Amino acid sequence: MVKQFITEEGLKKLKEELNYLKTEKRQEISRRIQAAKELGDLSENAEYSEAKEQQALNEGKIAEMEETLKNAQTIDNDHNSNIVSVGSTITIKNEGKKRTYTIVGSNEANPSEGKISNETPLAISFLGHKVSEKVEVETPKGKVEYKIIKIE
Repeated sequence: MVKQFITEEGLKKLKEELNYLKTEKRQEISRRIQAAKELGDLSENAEYSEAKEQQALNEGKIAEMEETLKNAQTIDNDHNSNIVSVGSTITIKNEGKKRTYTIVGSNEANPSEGKISNETPLAISFLGHKVSEKVEVETPKGKVEYKIIKIE
């Protein structure tokens, strides 16, 4: 599997959520299954079926998160601020408008917070470039040119 880039903060959140799913959530589902079993006939027991479905979803999420952790590569906060890399916060300019993005791994991407995945065409276009360079990005509306104003 491909390495999953993740920040220290994202790694901490992932571990906390995984711990929650493995402990509290598993116990909660187990209690629901037990309570449903006590109601009798399992073949027509909607509560039992729903609890088993929740159990399967929870176990699937746990397996997915464990795989992510196994392949996680923490983003180095001491990256070279002269070149855009995963973990960089960049300020770009296009047609007089400035925007700021932080390039993160796909698991932490949240465009509404300015966090874009390193796998997006926008981020891929900026990786490896320097301040003052102009970068062309292929968008659904055609090619758009951006200038890198700042790298942090």
